[in-house]
Amino acid sequence: MSTQHDPGVVNLRDKLARFDETWTPKLIGALNGQLVKLAKLEGELMWHAHEDEDELFLVLEGELTIQLRDRDDVHLKVGDMYIVPKGVEHNPVTTTGASVLLFEPEATKHTGEHMTERTVIDQQWI
Repeated sequence: MSTQHDPGVVNLRDKLARFDETWTPKLIGALNGQLVKLAKLEGELMWHAHEDEDELFLVLEGELTIQLRDRDDVHLKVGDMYIVPKGVEHNPVTTTGASVLLFEPEATKHTGEHMTERTVIDQQWI
């Protein structure tokens, strides 16, 4: 995955307007081995875990529930943030649709070790 240097000022609304695909994170920034991504979500993704990486979700639009294996679900509204700890199996779900900012290490695989037709291997810069 290539990193982009000095993207300047990034307007999140402008970046969100550039794509419609759901469950397809788009890269908008990189720093210190971390990637900043935007994604539009609808329905549910799948149960998966990131064994070695934490994953930050910040809801920009809509509402999101993060189902957690053997833990209470986390319900997020606009402006809410939650960090899924590394190794915790989770499933993002939204009935209303949501747009989120994600922050995670560059090595993080989209759906962990679970590969399906929804898994995005080559995430694109916008």
